[in-house]
Amino acid sequence: MNVAPVYGPTHFLNRELSWLEFNQRVLAEALDPANPLLERVKFFCITSSNLDEFFEVRVAGLKQQLEADVLERSVDGLTPAEIFRAVTERVRRLVADQYRCWREDLTPALAAHGIRFLHPGELDAEDGKWVADYYRTQVRPVTTPLALDPAHPFPQLLNKSLNLMVRLELSKDGETLRHQAVVQVPRNLPRLVRLPRADARQDYVLLSQMIGHFLADLFPGTQILGYWSFRVTRNSEMYIDMEDTPNLLKAVEKELQNRRRNDAVRLELDHACPVELRAALLGTLRLTEDDVYLIKGPLNATRLMMICEGGHSPELRDPPFIGPVLPALAGRADLFAAIRERDLLLHHPYDSFETVVKFLEQSAADPNVLAIKQTLYRTGGDQRIVGALMEAVRNGKQVTVVVELRARFDEANNVKWSRQLEEAGVHVVFGLVGFKIHAKMCLVVRRDPDGLRRYLHLGTGNYNATTARIYTDVSLFTCRPSFGEDATNLFNLLTGIAQFQGTEKLLVAPFELRDHLLALIAREADHARQGLPARIIAKMNALVDPGMITALYEASQAGVKIDLIIRGVCCLRPGLSGLSENITVRSIVDRFLEHSRVFYFENACQPRVYVGSADWMPRNLFRRIEVVFPIEDGTLRERLIADLLAHTLADNVKAWHLQADGTYRRAVRQPDETPVRSQLEFIRRSLPPVSGAGGGRRKKHPVVKLAPRPPGA
Repeated sequence: MNVAPVYGPTHFLNRELSWLEFNQRVLAEALDPANPLLERVKFFCITSSNLDEFFEVRVAGLKQQLEADVLERSVDGLTPAEIFRAVTERVRRLVADQYRCWREDLTPALAAHGIRFLHPGELDAEDGKWVADYYRTQVRPVTTPLALDPAHPFPQLLNKSLNLMVRLELSKDGETLRHQAVVQVPRNLPRLVRLPRADARQDYVLLSQMIGHFLADLFPGTQILGYWSFRVTRNSEMYIDMEDTPNLLKAVEKELQNRRRNDAVRLELDHACPVELRAALLGTLRLTEDDVYLIKGPLNATRLMMICEGGHSPELRDPPFIGPVLPALAGRADLFAAIRERDLLLHHPYDSFETVVKFLEQSAADPNVLAIKQTLYRTGGDQRIVGALMEAVRNGKQVTVVVELRARFDEANNVKWSRQLEEAGVHVVFGLVGFKIHAKMCLVVRRDPDGLRRYLHLGTGNYNATTARIYTDVSLFTCRPSFGEDATNLFNLLTGIAQFQGTEKLLVAPFELRDHLLALIAREADHARQGLPARIIAKMNALVDPGMITALYEASQAGVKIDLIIRGVCCLRPGLSGLSENITVRSIVDRFLEHSRVFYFENACQPRVYVGSADWMPRNLFRRIEVVFPIEDGTLRERLIADLLAHTLADNVKAWHLQADGTYRRAVRQPDETPVRSQLEFIRRSLPPVSGAGGGRRKKHPVVKLAPRPPGA
């Protein structure tokens, strides 16, 4: 079933502006005094990290369209030039809010708790001597002053490196000459230098300010007139012709080298830098005033994250939390036996990811396991996961890994692990030409007493133990034969030469996923027209595809109640009269990054629930290998409905509601309404057994039913 976008530009929100609204919600967590102070600092840093990637990819793409004189309008009716202007204006407001937060909220609050940022010029004699020694022994040997004159052209600055623009005077032959120079702040040194303290105080000096303080040492015989920090962001998209690349691994390695020196797309600059120096920098970088952002605060704010590291100041952090082992697995050493009994559903990080790691380790060690096949998108360099695959080879098993080398900003890591896996004897392949491998699946073939059986792990998140502690994801263990057959055929497609033959249970992009989803939406619309119960709940990271949005609009007009839980970009406008008044859109921004994709269809009181790796974006539906799978076990299906979805929809603490104009408003509680913070509720529900309780049961919590939406909600 194909649905064309038949609605006009006023029915769609702009993707880039919607993303910026998401980053504003991230910043709101830094502004929220209800959050622990160091958690607020983390959100401040994440806001900067998000903006870096936004410029490296999205703004870089916009600028390329402008250079190519592209005039085609996006689905929301804007040309690339109009989008760029709107993005520039919105980013300026966001950056102003961000650094106002740093100056007026975070810095004073940190100082009140003994965490200060000191300028070298204001240190007492003892601290000044320590900083001078640190500069002389640690900083000076790796710092290089770079003059700017006819003999010394402007240096090639690396992407996102921090630099100082220096203005100085030199007297020669009775004449005073004015010069400029650049000093690159060493990337291999801590950006914050902590001063030695005998007590719990944490006093820091910014490395850039330390270098600035000692510039006279780098330029002896000159008079330093001033220095100003600046930072260049470059286009970081990778450009590889898959059809004309005989060796993808080498092509990715070569492109990684180019990324550091691609065209500049943004200049961040100290707000006090003289106008003429700013103009010179822009000219050298081939940028315009639209591309410069004047910063009143520390540049490269992501490096401030180090003040959150270590075990200090527990009172300024969220309480520690490590998800427990799933109760159904408590005390059970044999994962294969547990999976044979019934499907197992994990909700990370509330259920420990350790179960997934142990599944791989058991598979590697078990003499009855014959083969392991797995996809790897972002491993995070987890030695236990990669090590288990290598150990399996040493134990004589056939191991095949499909690695996505082009996982954005993880390319270097994936190249490294691919080579190590190959050296260990793992069959490493890189998927299908033209498609990124985004599916998350691991297939284990085992010889059981009653014959060969395929054990399968499917999920919404990566095989990455680090992110599994801070991302919310859902994963499933099953040995259902139909699932195993589908997975076998899909792996054969990825590693061999074949055409897609269809599946019985798994929904696979780009071959059939979109059509299946459209059919499920259309079925709800048909039920609504017949007066049957009809409802859709879709939780995902992004909703962009015009065809999917159009299908939701049509279902809404048929009377289907639709609740969308979308963390980031949403191009659908809810609440439009006669079009989307039956649609609500909410976003949860909290301690953990919402990452799971769960899709619920009422189906006339016979609910269908699907989980998978795909957002509803053109790239996921058309340009990636994605897997979405049904939850067929009724108990697990009810857990997703009554636990994950119901509590998320009930959240009135960390939820934001999308308005028809593209803005978001925090959920508002009535005076008599009980606060519901879904992530905190999930943590509570994962608590260990009550003392004295038997059977490995979790603490009892009231069951939450999926409440019907009131008319007009």
